[in-house]
Amino acid sequence: MMAYFLDGQNLFRPKLYIGDVDTVEISSFEEELRMVIKKKYPNQETVFLAKEVDLYGTQYVKGMIVSAGHCSGLPDFYKILNIVVNFEKVSFVTRKLSSWFIEHYRSYQLIDSSYTDIEILDPEALLLRVHINPKLIRKVKLTKTPESVQQLKDELREKLELDGEFSVQYEDPDFGEALCNLMDIAELPAEKAVLHVLWNNDKTPSPPRSHTSSSISSLDSASISWPSSSHSTPAIWTYMRNVSKWPTPFLIPSFSYGVELKLRKGNDIFEKTGTGLSVTRDMKMEILDKLAQEIFALKAYPEKYEIESVASELVSKHPCLKEPGGGTGYDGWTTSIKYKLGNYRSKLRQAGCNEVSVNRKRRKDEDADEGRFTLKKPKRGEINHVPDYPENYDDDALEDQRCLLVDAMKKKGKDMELIRQKMDLTFSLRRKEIVEVEPMVLEIQERWPALFLEEQARHFLFKNLFLLGDEDSIVCEEFYRVTTKDLLGTFRAALDKYSPRLLKLYRARKAAFGQDMDNLLEKLDEQTSNIELHRRSTSLEGLPIFVRENSKKLFLTCLVTDPEDGQTKGVKMGILTVLDDDDSTSLPTVVNIAIVLEEAIALTDLPDLPTAFAYLFGLLYALNMEFPKEHKYTFEAVQHIFMELSTSCSQRVRSLKTKLLL
Repeated sequence: MMAYFLDGQNLFRPKLYIGDVDTVEISSFEEELRMVIKKKYPNQETVFLAKEVDLYGTQYVKGMIVSAGHCSGLPDFYKILNIVVNFEKVSFVTRKLSSWFIEHYRSYQLIDSSYTDIEILDPEALLLRVHINPKLIRKVKLTKTPESVQQLKDELREKLELDGEFSVQYEDPDFGEALCNLMDIAELPAEKAVLHVLWNNDKTPSPPRSHTSSSISSLDSASISWPSSSHSTPAIWTYMRNVSKWPTPFLIPSFSYGVELKLRKGNDIFEKTGTGLSVTRDMKMEILDKLAQEIFALKAYPEKYEIESVASELVSKHPCLKEPGGGTGYDGWTTSIKYKLGNYRSKLRQAGCNEVSVNRKRRKDEDADEGRFTLKKPKRGEINHVPDYPENYDDDALEDQRCLLVDAMKKKGKDMELIRQKMDLTFSLRRKEIVEVEPMVLEIQERWPALFLEEQARHFLFKNLFLLGDEDSIVCEEFYRVTTKDLLGTFRAALDKYSPRLLKLYRARKAAFGQDMDNLLEKLDEQTSNIELHRRSTSLEGLPIFVRENSKKLFLTCLVTDPEDGQTKGVKMGILTVLDDDDSTSLPTVVNIAIVLEEAIALTDLPDLPTAFAYLFGLLYALNMEFPKEHKYTFEAVQHIFMELSTSCSQRVRSLKTKLLL
């Protein structure tokens, strides 16, 4: 029996309404339920459980029976065991029910069975618009996100009744909805996506695949070419990662035929007798070598929990490898993978891999102080930290290209197309120099002036005023190369989402933050024009105050008549707003907004404070600069909550995130 709880339509009601929420530690659940939730949320120790939620006008409660998916044309039914709320995303912990269709009653008989697996369903998992051919476009809703591209194809075959072999392309929002081949399911946009089916035949070959059909390698070779450019530049192959999140679950690659045969027989014996496989040294070395290659393709320096997820999936796929005795059954594999990955990095360092070569210990470092050596690895969600040089380019060749870039910057009429080409080509040299040498900002401005191109700020101002469409700024492009995220698009979307909630928090708790928060909110209330922009600016200016940091050291102000040296002296990092010194009005006029880094003006003529903050955040990644200690939690909140570049955060930021959710 199915029950639907429908509420009356209310235009002012949010799509999601959550009742009482309890915080529960994952470790307190029973083993089967704990493993399922931990697999869904590998980086969390606690989850939020709700007794009931309203989603798009439908009320869902524990014990309710829902239909999701189908098998052989008949619907599958699930019973809701728990409702998990995770940052405005609702998931149902369910157990599948056995069902039979009774012809006489035109209904289904459902039986609750403890032998079926517990599954997590996402009611808003994925909505697809599928272009089958120019005259046939279908809408498809998936209740469970596919775990692989092949599983997505199987779903499309079943739901759309497709026959024959085909490939899938998707419209990439990061590149203005341009089509890209779908090689990894992690590349697919969340919640909504537009797909194009490409039929494979003799005249239309299928797109090339990576190492094997089960490979998860994301260290792809990409061609950089500019066919429409007025500058004749041949295609250049470079090697960049394109997966921004650690895959869950980690897809275990295929091994050699001999190893796969032993594993298959070992799994059969383990299923019958519970006896594990005796792994030989050669077999273990091959398994570890293959896993190390796949891990490095995703991340050179994975976290501990990420290595554990690989070992867990290895034992899950091949139960015969489970270690006897107590514990998880894969602790030994976790340790072996960790050390094998270290050995693999050593081999790559000897081969000249940039990302690990920057961490080689030099004699002068050893003589100076052993304890001062710091591992230069991605710490804030960087995907392409120090990529390898493009094919057929070395230090000298890239240095020549850098000199051409500097010459192009000296011209009065700058060729932005050429500048973008050279910035793209020299990215690997620039990252190696910035990460390995750690130069001062003034030195980077001298060697890479295009990163601080003022024309990009002026262009952005005109683009906002006259709604002109054009390419992203140099800072945005550099941020995308490092993180594969759209700087301004992601930041603005998050700011629009969280600004009302932040302002609500500020007003509710302003008594706890003294006069600074009062003054900030009073200034907002006095505004009479462009209210939305002032609300966004106030939500950003209040963020340091809310996390108990000094807002005045980050958001600086001065008068247009103040001496230029005094405006930036002693400023390590901040946003400088230059005001008109005319006192005739209560609200001063903003003359200029600039970004200051290490007492130097990095960017100026920025259109508004939110844009300036986004550019400052992008420059910190482009220049590989640490977050300032006095504003550590402010930037961590933007990194974790706004940009979603990290999976873990401090307790202070986690508390803010929880308040924004409730």
